[in-house]
Amino acid sequence: MLLRSEVEYMEKQRYYSVTQTAQLLGISKQTLIRYENKKLFPAARRNALNGWREYTEEDIRKLRTIMGRAK
Repeated sequence: MLLRSEVEYMEKQRYYSVTQTAQLLGISKQTLIRYENKKLFPAARRNALNGWREYTEEDIRKLRTIMGRAK
């Protein structure tokens, strides 16, 4: 059972698609997926309903750090 604060946190959290994440990182969607497949990037969270990759703002910060583009 989730605590109320956990539910509120999950509701506030925003997810970005592969296309949106790639645009924020300044790379193509294919490059983002290729880096994940080659284990250069950690595996993305998958949507339980459709299996699509989803990224949080924290994930994007980590990916920028890996790329040497941390802000």
